Amino acid sequence: MTVEETPHLSAARVEVSVICPMYNEGENIAANLRKLAKKMEESGKSWEIVLVNDGSTDNSYAEAMSVAATEPRIRVITYRENRGRGYALRRGFQAARGHYIATTESDLSYGEDIIDRMLHHLQGEGLDLVVASPYMKGGRVENVPANRLFLSRLGNALLQKIMPGNLCTNTGMTRAYRREVIEALDLEQDGKEIHLEIIAKAHALGFRMGEIPAVLRWEKARGKRQSSFRAGKLIRSHLMFGFNEYPLLLFGTTAAISVLLGVAIGLYLLSLSLRGHPVAGRPALFLSILLIIAGIQTLLFCFMALQIRDLRRIIYRVQRDVRNRARTSDQTEPRP
Repeated sequence: MTVEETPHLSAARVEVSVICPMYNEGENIAANLRKLAKKMEESGKSWEIVLVNDGSTDNSYAEAMSVAATEPRIRVITYRENRGRGYALRRGFQAARGHYIATTESDLSYGEDIIDRMLHHLQGEGLDLVVASPYMKGGRVENVPANRLFLSRLGNALLQKIMPGNLCTNTGMTRAYRREVIEALDLEQDGKEIHLEIIAKAHALGFRMGEIPAVLRWEKARGKRQSSFRAGKLIRSHLMFGFNEYPLLLFGTTAAISVLLGVAIGLYLLSLSLRGHPVAGRPALFLSILLIIAGIQTLLFCFMALQIRDLRRIIYRVQRDVRNRARTSDQTEPRP
Protein backbone atom coordinates (compact mmCIF):
# COMPACT_ATOMS: atom_id res chain seq x y z
CA MET A 1 0.00 0.00 0.00
CA THR A 2 1.33 3.41 -0.99
CA VAL A 3 0.78 6.42 1.22
CA GLU A 4 1.52 10.06 0.39
CA GLU A 5 1.89 12.61 3.16
CA THR A 6 1.93 16.27 2.13
CA PRO A 7 1.12 19.48 3.92
CA HIS A 8 -1.73 21.48 2.43
CA LEU A 9 -0.53 23.26 -0.71
CA SER A 10 -2.22 24.82 -3.70
CA ALA A 11 -1.80 23.16 -7.07
CA ALA A 12 -0.15 26.27 -8.50
CA ARG A 13 3.15 25.90 -10.33
CA VAL A 14 6.42 26.81 -8.65
CA GLU A 15 9.66 27.68 -10.38
CA VAL A 16 11.74 24.77 -9.07
CA SER A 17 10.89 21.31 -7.76
CA VAL A 18 13.76 19.46 -6.07
CA ILE A 19 13.22 15.69 -5.90
CA CYS A 20 15.24 13.70 -3.37
CA PRO A 21 14.83 9.91 -3.07
CA MET A 22 15.61 8.78 0.48
CA TYR A 23 16.51 5.40 1.94
CA ASN A 24 17.69 5.02 5.55
CA GLU A 25 19.02 8.55 5.98
CA GLY A 26 17.49 9.08 9.41
CA GLU A 27 20.74 10.24 11.00
CA ASN A 28 21.16 13.27 8.72
CA ILE A 29 17.93 13.88 6.80
CA ALA A 30 16.50 16.58 9.08
CA ALA A 31 19.69 18.67 8.96
CA ASN A 32 20.05 18.12 5.21
CA LEU A 33 16.47 19.22 4.52
CA ARG A 34 17.01 22.41 6.49
CA LYS A 35 20.25 23.13 4.60
CA LEU A 36 18.60 22.55 1.23
CA ALA A 37 15.52 24.60 2.12
CA LYS A 38 17.72 27.48 3.29
CA LYS A 39 19.71 27.43 0.05
CA MET A 40 16.53 27.31 -2.06
CA GLU A 41 15.12 30.28 -0.11
CA GLU A 42 18.31 32.23 -0.79
CA SER A 43 17.94 31.57 -4.53
CA GLY A 44 14.97 33.94 -4.72
CA LYS A 45 12.93 31.41 -6.72
CA SER A 46 9.63 29.86 -5.70
CA TRP A 47 10.37 26.25 -4.81
CA GLU A 48 9.33 22.96 -3.30
CA ILE A 49 11.23 19.91 -2.11
CA VAL A 50 9.65 16.54 -2.90
CA LEU A 51 11.24 13.94 -0.64
CA VAL A 52 10.45 10.35 -1.62
CA ASN A 53 10.89 7.86 1.22
CA ASP A 54 11.74 4.65 -0.64
CA GLY A 55 10.74 2.16 2.05
CA SER A 56 13.26 3.21 4.71
CA THR A 57 13.51 0.84 7.65
CA ASP A 58 14.95 3.36 10.12
CA ASN A 59 13.52 6.63 11.44
CA SER A 60 14.01 8.53 8.17
CA TYR A 61 10.31 9.14 7.60
CA ALA A 62 9.66 10.45 11.11
CA GLU A 63 12.69 12.76 10.94
CA ALA A 64 11.63 14.08 7.54
CA MET A 65 8.06 14.72 8.68
CA SER A 66 9.31 16.64 11.70
CA VAL A 67 10.88 19.15 9.29
CA ALA A 68 7.99 19.09 6.81
CA ALA A 69 5.60 19.99 9.63
CA THR A 70 7.37 23.33 9.99
CA GLU A 71 7.93 24.02 6.27
CA PRO A 72 4.91 23.55 3.94
CA ARG A 73 7.13 23.66 0.85
CA ILE A 74 8.65 20.32 1.83
CA ARG A 75 6.45 17.45 0.68
CA VAL A 76 7.05 13.85 1.72
CA ILE A 77 5.95 10.83 -0.30
CA THR A 78 6.32 7.47 1.42
CA TYR A 79 5.60 3.79 0.85
CA ARG A 80 6.59 0.72 2.83
CA GLU A 81 8.50 -1.39 0.30
CA ASN A 82 11.92 -0.45 -1.04
CA ARG A 83 11.18 -0.17 -4.77
CA GLY A 84 14.43 1.27 -6.11
CA ARG A 85 15.71 4.65 -7.16
CA GLY A 86 13.95 4.65 -10.52
CA TYR A 87 10.57 4.06 -8.95
CA ALA A 88 11.22 6.76 -6.35
CA LEU A 89 12.19 9.26 -9.04
CA ARG A 90 9.13 8.44 -11.12
CA ARG A 91 6.91 9.05 -8.10
CA GLY A 92 8.68 12.32 -7.52
CA PHE A 93 8.29 13.38 -11.15
CA GLN A 94 4.56 12.70 -10.95
CA ALA A 95 4.21 14.91 -7.89
CA ALA A 96 6.51 17.75 -8.96
CA ARG A 97 4.89 21.10 -9.82
CA GLY A 98 7.96 23.06 -10.93
CA HIS A 99 8.71 24.67 -14.28
CA TYR A 100 12.19 23.28 -13.64
CA ILE A 101 12.77 19.92 -11.98
CA ALA A 102 16.02 19.01 -10.23
CA THR A 103 16.99 15.69 -8.68
CA THR A 104 19.73 15.12 -6.13
CA GLU A 105 20.77 12.79 -3.33
CA SER A 106 19.11 13.32 0.03
CA ASP A 107 22.53 13.09 1.72
CA LEU A 108 23.61 16.22 -0.22
CA SER A 109 26.77 14.53 -1.44
CA TYR A 110 26.95 17.14 -4.20
CA GLY A 111 26.33 20.01 -1.78
CA GLU A 112 23.25 22.16 -1.36
CA ASP A 113 24.38 24.79 -3.89
CA ILE A 114 24.43 22.37 -6.85
CA ILE A 115 20.75 23.01 -7.69
CA ASP A 116 21.27 26.71 -8.33
CA ARG A 117 24.42 26.03 -10.36
CA MET A 118 22.67 23.50 -12.61
CA LEU A 119 19.69 25.80 -13.17
CA HIS A 120 21.99 28.69 -14.03
CA HIS A 121 23.73 26.56 -16.67
CA LEU A 122 20.44 25.16 -17.95
CA GLN A 123 19.02 28.62 -18.54
CA GLY A 124 22.23 30.34 -19.60
CA GLU A 125 23.18 27.75 -22.21
CA GLY A 126 19.67 27.13 -23.52
CA LEU A 127 19.78 23.44 -22.57
CA ASP A 128 17.00 21.06 -21.66
CA LEU A 129 18.94 18.76 -19.32
CA VAL A 130 22.07 19.35 -17.22
CA VAL A 131 24.06 16.70 -15.36
CA ALA A 132 26.36 17.35 -12.39
CA SER A 133 29.58 15.59 -13.36
CA PRO A 134 32.46 14.75 -11.01
CA TYR A 135 34.29 13.07 -13.91
CA MET A 136 34.54 15.97 -16.36
CA LYS A 137 37.36 18.51 -16.26
CA GLY A 138 37.02 20.62 -13.14
CA GLY A 139 35.05 17.99 -11.21
CA ARG A 140 36.40 15.72 -8.50
CA VAL A 141 35.52 12.99 -6.02
CA GLU A 142 36.31 12.94 -2.31
CA ASN A 143 36.15 10.12 0.28
CA VAL A 144 34.59 7.54 -2.07
CA PRO A 145 36.14 4.07 -1.50
CA ALA A 146 38.84 3.39 -4.08
CA ASN A 147 37.32 0.17 -5.43
CA ARG A 148 33.92 1.75 -6.00
CA LEU A 149 35.45 4.89 -7.50
CA PHE A 150 37.50 2.80 -9.94
CA LEU A 151 34.46 0.85 -11.09
CA SER A 152 32.38 4.01 -11.39
CA ARG A 153 35.01 5.82 -13.43
CA LEU A 154 35.54 2.80 -15.68
CA GLY A 155 31.81 2.28 -16.19
CA ASN A 156 31.21 5.93 -17.03
CA ALA A 157 34.18 6.00 -19.41
CA LEU A 158 32.67 3.06 -21.32
CA LEU A 159 29.20 4.57 -21.22
CA GLN A 160 30.55 7.84 -22.63
CA LYS A 161 31.47 5.86 -25.76
CA ILE A 162 28.16 4.01 -25.84
CA MET A 163 25.51 6.51 -24.77
CA PRO A 164 24.45 9.62 -26.71
CA GLY A 165 25.40 13.12 -25.65
CA ASN A 166 29.11 12.45 -25.00
CA LEU A 167 28.58 13.00 -21.27
CA CYS A 168 31.41 12.18 -18.87
CA THR A 169 28.88 11.11 -16.21
CA ASN A 170 25.85 9.11 -17.34
CA THR A 171 25.02 7.33 -14.08
CA GLY A 172 24.63 10.30 -11.73
CA MET A 173 21.25 11.28 -10.29
CA THR A 174 22.02 14.95 -9.63
CA ARG A 175 20.50 16.67 -12.66
CA ALA A 176 18.24 19.55 -13.68
CA TYR A 177 15.52 19.40 -16.32
CA ARG A 178 13.08 21.66 -18.02
CA ARG A 179 9.62 20.37 -17.23
CA GLU A 180 8.99 19.62 -20.90
CA VAL A 181 11.68 16.92 -20.81
CA ILE A 182 10.08 14.97 -17.96
CA GLU A 183 6.59 15.32 -19.44
CA ALA A 184 7.82 13.97 -22.78
CA LEU A 185 9.45 10.82 -21.38
CA ASP A 186 7.61 7.57 -20.76
CA LEU A 187 9.89 6.17 -18.04
CA GLU A 188 9.79 2.51 -17.02
CA GLN A 189 12.92 1.60 -15.06
CA ASP A 190 12.64 1.02 -11.30
CA GLY A 191 16.38 0.78 -10.62
CA LYS A 192 19.39 3.00 -11.27
CA GLU A 193 19.13 2.23 -14.98
CA ILE A 194 16.60 5.05 -15.08
CA HIS A 195 19.51 7.49 -15.44
CA LEU A 196 20.53 5.87 -18.73
CA GLU A 197 16.90 5.54 -19.80
CA ILE A 198 16.42 9.29 -19.39
CA ILE A 199 19.56 10.12 -21.39
CA ALA A 200 18.66 7.71 -24.21
CA LYS A 201 15.04 8.83 -24.52
CA ALA A 202 15.84 12.53 -24.16
CA HIS A 203 18.40 12.23 -26.95
CA ALA A 204 15.94 10.34 -29.16
CA LEU A 205 13.44 13.17 -28.73
CA GLY A 206 15.99 15.82 -29.65
CA PHE A 207 16.49 17.46 -26.26
CA ARG A 208 19.77 19.31 -25.68
CA MET A 209 22.04 18.00 -22.93
CA GLY A 210 25.06 19.31 -21.10
CA GLU A 211 26.97 18.92 -17.86
CA ILE A 212 28.80 21.01 -15.30
CA PRO A 213 31.81 20.07 -13.14
CA ALA A 214 30.81 19.09 -9.63
CA VAL A 215 32.36 17.75 -6.44
CA LEU A 216 31.01 14.42 -5.21
CA ARG A 217 31.87 14.29 -1.51
CA TRP A 218 31.01 11.39 0.78
CA GLU A 219 31.09 11.56 4.53
CA LYS A 220 33.77 9.13 5.67
CA ALA A 221 31.24 6.93 7.46
CA ARG A 222 29.04 6.61 4.44
CA GLY A 223 30.87 3.70 2.87
CA LYS A 224 29.72 1.45 5.71
CA ARG A 225 26.06 2.41 5.10
CA GLN A 226 26.30 1.50 1.44
CA SER A 227 27.18 -2.16 1.88
CA SER A 228 24.16 -3.17 -0.21
CA PHE A 229 25.88 -1.82 -3.34
CA ARG A 230 26.39 -4.60 -5.88
CA ALA A 231 29.02 -3.29 -8.26
CA GLY A 232 29.08 -6.22 -10.68
CA LYS A 233 25.33 -6.38 -11.12
CA LEU A 234 25.02 -2.62 -11.52
CA ILE A 235 27.82 -2.39 -14.09
CA ARG A 236 26.41 -5.28 -16.13
CA SER A 237 22.93 -3.79 -16.17
CA HIS A 238 24.23 -0.34 -17.17
CA LEU A 239 26.46 -1.65 -19.93
CA MET A 240 23.74 -3.92 -21.32
CA PHE A 241 21.40 -0.94 -21.40
CA GLY A 242 24.05 1.00 -23.30
CA PHE A 243 24.71 -1.82 -25.76
CA ASN A 244 20.97 -2.08 -26.32
CA GLU A 245 21.07 1.52 -27.53
CA TYR A 246 24.24 1.09 -29.59
CA PRO A 247 24.51 -2.59 -30.60
CA LEU A 248 27.18 -1.90 -33.22
CA LEU A 249 29.72 -1.10 -30.52
CA LEU A 250 29.66 -4.63 -29.09
CA PHE A 251 28.15 -6.91 -31.73
CA GLY A 252 29.53 -5.01 -34.73
CA THR A 253 33.05 -5.15 -33.35
CA THR A 254 32.70 -8.85 -32.56
CA ALA A 255 31.33 -9.57 -36.04
CA ALA A 256 34.10 -7.62 -37.75
CA ILE A 257 36.79 -9.47 -35.79
CA SER A 258 35.18 -12.81 -36.63
CA VAL A 259 34.98 -12.08 -40.37
CA LEU A 260 38.53 -10.66 -40.55
CA LEU A 261 39.95 -13.64 -38.65
CA GLY A 262 38.09 -16.07 -40.90
CA VAL A 263 39.32 -14.28 -44.04
CA ALA A 264 42.89 -14.23 -42.69
CA ILE A 265 42.82 -17.99 -42.07
CA GLY A 266 41.28 -18.51 -45.52
CA LEU A 267 44.00 -16.47 -47.21
CA TYR A 268 46.65 -18.43 -45.36
CA LEU A 269 45.11 -21.72 -46.55
CA LEU A 270 44.88 -20.34 -50.09
CA SER A 271 48.58 -19.53 -50.05
CA LEU A 272 49.31 -23.10 -48.90
CA SER A 273 47.16 -24.48 -51.69
CA LEU A 274 48.93 -22.35 -54.32
CA ARG A 275 52.23 -23.78 -53.10
CA GLY A 276 50.95 -27.32 -53.63
CA HIS A 277 49.95 -28.22 -50.08
CA PRO A 278 46.52 -29.88 -49.80
CA VAL A 279 44.09 -28.02 -47.53
CA ALA A 280 40.93 -30.06 -48.01
CA GLY A 281 39.71 -31.55 -44.75
CA ARG A 282 41.93 -29.39 -42.59
CA PRO A 283 40.23 -28.17 -39.37
CA ALA A 284 41.49 -24.66 -40.19
CA LEU A 285 39.35 -24.61 -43.34
CA PHE A 286 36.19 -25.39 -41.38
CA LEU A 287 37.19 -22.81 -38.76
CA SER A 288 37.63 -20.17 -41.46
CA ILE A 289 34.22 -20.86 -42.95
CA LEU A 290 32.60 -20.95 -39.50
CA LEU A 291 34.12 -17.60 -38.46
CA ILE A 292 33.01 -15.88 -41.66
CA ILE A 293 29.45 -17.24 -41.45
CA ALA A 294 29.18 -16.40 -37.74
CA GLY A 295 30.46 -12.87 -38.38
CA ILE A 296 28.00 -12.26 -41.21
CA GLN A 297 25.10 -13.59 -39.13
CA THR A 298 26.12 -11.37 -36.23
CA LEU A 299 26.24 -8.35 -38.53
CA LEU A 300 22.73 -9.17 -39.78
CA PHE A 301 21.56 -9.47 -36.17
CA CYS A 302 23.21 -6.14 -35.43
CA PHE A 303 21.43 -4.38 -38.30
CA MET A 304 18.12 -5.84 -37.10
CA ALA A 305 18.87 -4.53 -33.59
CA LEU A 306 19.54 -1.08 -35.04
CA GLN A 307 16.22 -1.14 -36.87
CA ILE A 308 14.45 -2.14 -33.65
CA ARG A 309 16.19 0.69 -31.82
CA ASP A 310 15.14 3.20 -34.48
CA LEU A 311 11.55 1.93 -34.32
CA ARG A 312 11.66 2.28 -30.55
CA ARG A 313 12.74 5.90 -30.93
CA ILE A 314 9.86 6.54 -33.32
CA ILE A 315 7.53 5.11 -30.67
CA TYR A 316 9.02 7.54 -28.11
CA ARG A 317 8.15 10.44 -30.41
CA VAL A 318 4.65 9.15 -31.06
CA GLN A 319 4.07 8.72 -27.31
CA ARG A 320 5.27 12.28 -26.71
CA ASP A 321 2.99 13.69 -29.39
CA VAL A 322 0.00 11.77 -28.04
CA ARG A 323 0.64 13.05 -24.50
CA ASN A 324 1.07 16.61 -25.76
CA ARG A 325 -2.21 16.48 -27.67
CA ALA A 326 -4.01 14.98 -24.68
CA ARG A 327 -2.59 17.68 -22.42
CA THR A 328 -3.60 20.43 -24.85
CA SER A 329 -7.07 18.94 -25.14
CA ASP A 330 -7.47 18.88 -21.34
CA GLN A 331 -6.41 22.51 -21.09
CA THR A 332 -8.75 23.76 -23.84
CA GLU A 333 -11.78 21.63 -23.02
CA PRO A 334 -14.54 23.87 -21.58
CA ARG A 335 -15.41 23.27 -17.96
CA PRO A 336 -18.99 22.20 -17.22
